[in-house]
Amino acid sequence: MMFWLKGFLALALITVFSSWGFLVHRTINQLAIYQLPAEIQKFFFKNQEYLVYNAPRPDTRRNSDKTEAPRHFIDAERYGDSALWKMSYAWAGAVKKYSADSLYKYGYVPYVIMDVEASLTRALKNKNKDSILFYAADLGHYIGDANVPLHTTENYDGQLSNQKGLHSLWESMIPELEINNYMLYTDHKATYLKKPEAAIWSAVRVANALLPQMLAKEKEVSRNFTEDTKFRIQMRNGRESKSYSTAFARAYAESLKNTINQQLLNSTNLIADFWYTAWINAGKPDLSSITEWTNKEDAEWKTTFDVYKNNKLIEQDLLLARKGNASGD
Repeated sequence: MMFWLKGFLALALITVFSSWGFLVHRTINQLAIYQLPAEIQKFFFKNQEYLVYNAPRPDTRRNSDKTEAPRHFIDAERYGDSALWKMSYAWAGAVKKYSADSLYKYGYVPYVIMDVEASLTRALKNKNKDSILFYAADLGHYIGDANVPLHTTENYDGQLSNQKGLHSLWESMIPELEINNYMLYTDHKATYLKKPEAAIWSAVRVANALLPQMLAKEKEVSRNFTEDTKFRIQMRNGRESKSYSTAFARAYAESLKNTINQQLLNSTNLIADFWYTAWINAGKPDLSSITEWTNKEDAEWKTTFDVYKNNKLIEQDLLLARKGNASGD
């Protein structure tokens, strides 16, 4: 079974309300590596398989850790009018106003990101390879989640607007169908974030602002479909499961234009910025002592980066999340 299909089936077993999907989480962690400065790029590229294949790990933790789920989202409406512009950037301030119980119930992904960033900074300062990789992979995941519009609302699956199933459609099904057509290259270079907390809250606001369009376009496209053509019924784990049809997914994707692709790139850019910021805040440690780099890796890096710049990672079978499935078949 091809790697991407394994990831897709595993995603279905976790929950329909997972995040981005294994494909995009893995993709954005890989793409972020290409935006890093030379001082740390070798370390991250050398360990790209770990960073890519462990990108979905926080989702799998949800099966065994009941405290994990609210770390992936924030139900903005539950915190009051215009909460995403009013909430404290500091965890202590949020707890004082809303209580820890409310945050654990309605989600607190921006605070999780800052906590993991602090852990990554400590790991970099200590040059602890295993910890650096662990926190870098997790940080990429949570940042990806924060860029998903449906992770910023209590209407997380369209269930409150009679659009149930929208979650997996937007962040999993459509990317699986359309990623071969996506622009995966960006000329963004990792930038030091003087106020990383402001950057992550800004990303959440941008994602949240996309919700009206997402919901409206689904209803608009639905007018061209019947119940039978809009949905498909499948048997999954012995149960009947209803989901959007491929034809509807493609039509909906076309109506959204490059929105999903852009959020993928926004996630990538911010991951690179956060990894770089953690390294700067750690005192710019020299990672060469924990990086085994040979002429082979050097040649591989140059080839891969050139392919990346030409937006041909999938075509050349170098996007790890789709490796062995370059054609998309």
